[in-house]
Amino acid sequence: MNGARTVRTGLLLAALTAALVLTFRHDGYHDDPVGLFWRYTACWLLFAAAVWSLRTVPVRHTTVLVLLGGVAVAATGLTAAPSTSTDSFRYAWDGRVQAAGISPYDHTPRDPALARLRDPWLFPSGAACSGVDLTRIPAPAGQVRCTRINRPAVHTIYPPVAEGYFLLVHALSPDGSRHKPLQVGGAVLALGTTVALLLVLRGRGDVRWAAYWAWCPVVPVEAVDNAHVDVLGALLVVVALGLVPRHRVRGGALLGAAVATKLLPAVVVPGALSGVRRVRDAAAVLLPAAAVTAVVYLPYALWSRDSVLGYLGGYLTEEGYDDTSSATDRFALLRLVLPDDRVLPALAVVSVAVVGWVVWRGDPDRPWSGALVVTGTVFLLLTPGYSWYALLLVALVALDGRWEWLGVASAGAAVYVLASVFDDGYALGATAYGVAGGAVLVGWGVRRRGGRGAAVRSAVS
Repeated sequence: MNGARTVRTGLLLAALTAALVLTFRHDGYHDDPVGLFWRYTACWLLFAAAVWSLRTVPVRHTTVLVLLGGVAVAATGLTAAPSTSTDSFRYAWDGRVQAAGISPYDHTPRDPALARLRDPWLFPSGAACSGVDLTRIPAPAGQVRCTRINRPAVHTIYPPVAEGYFLLVHALSPDGSRHKPLQVGGAVLALGTTVALLLVLRGRGDVRWAAYWAWCPVVPVEAVDNAHVDVLGALLVVVALGLVPRHRVRGGALLGAAVATKLLPAVVVPGALSGVRRVRDAAAVLLPAAAVTAVVYLPYALWSRDSVLGYLGGYLTEEGYDDTSSATDRFALLRLVLPDDRVLPALAVVSVAVVGWVVWRGDPDRPWSGALVVTGTVFLLLTPGYSWYALLLVALVALDGRWEWLGVASAGAAVYVLASVFDDGYALGATAYGVAGGAVLVGWGVRRRGGRGAAVRSAVS
């Protein structure tokens, strides 16, 4: 019977792997977003079935099954070129620029000063400039030139640890390998995160929870196929939060490295302070985090003539995070119930309240639990439209085991894929994130009722 359950889970994983390969081969982001959405849905349903089936697998088989399934799922992302994002092309360019001894923060990709670094892959010309994701750049009269890099007229936005990773991948890449080394790097980091999760959970949780990361469709899509550097931030966060309960300084240092990879991991810092009552305990986390962030920024600041913040300010304005009147689909849930001029104050109040609750009432032995609450709440408040941001959230779900928060990750994927289909971005975001928020509330209610039932049974016995 136990063997049959393991086989059943393996068959569901095989079906998930096949569905992911077919999804990557479909490549319908521009031509058939609705069809792509339904393929994503099928992958998520198979993922849910496989994780549910894993509950019945003998514990002695679980770790091997999670790892093997993680390898198979991650490998599907290597079967196609980046399909729904062009961010990895900027990564490849930043690595190339640094290898030439030039700061990535000093020039935009279209700057003629870097023309000697251009190649036909990242900078096609002539008839090759007819693709959907290509942007025209200045060219001599009578010529047509373009680039695969998005926003080629702005400076890079990526922090120093990410830039160091891009340089490393470039240095290890064979000539002419194009996008593949970044995808392989993403697969290695994704599997490294799975291993880190298993090590943390071995003594403080259920190792089956690691499957929430290892088998989740977001991982092969965003960490591997699209090669988003967010996966490096997620790995650093998992290791950092695993260390914090017993080694605050080391954990804090890794949190600083995570923030210096992709600024989003800053939202997990309150979780690392869960239950902290003494200033020195908080300082043991915060000071190393700040020190590491400063140390990795310093060489780039000394090297660069321009700001190491790059396009960060412009990006925040472009996405409407600093002015709700200019937002296209951000703050969708808040804007359902509040006028635009009340959204940012409400965001601040709710965020401070959640952070305060986590710091005051959180479990210091489970910092990832508070980090998940803060991160998930921030997602529901901001309703981001980029699905790769959810890699951090999925990693936290795998640490904590509260699977209902995965709905927030799937909401981001739905919004991203279907954005071109719906004219009303607010309606799409409010619907997707509203359903996800409802699932979180249902999960909270079920767990609360289950906890009360367990307490009653314990008292009776």
